Amino acid sequence: SGFSQLSFSSQNSRGTKRKWNLEEDVVLVACMVDLYNIGTYNADTRFKAGYLNELERMLEKVLPHATLKAKPNLE
Repeated sequence: SGFSQLSFSSQNSRGTKRKWNLEEDVVLVACMVDLYNIGTYNADTRFKAGYLNELERMLEKVLPHATLKAKPNLE
């Protein structure tokens, strides 16, 4: 499928890019859906402040070696 060929990257404060792999993409979306379903961070059409830190903690549990951080990777 075309989805497996997608490549996402995020830029850190030094300007280097980090490539996201398919597993990380899938886990990120699953964690965001879980975060939404929990409801603690929901606010009308977006998430409330502080959701990135909770998302970072959720990702750390599932992907401990990915070292994804709220800033700059998730922001």
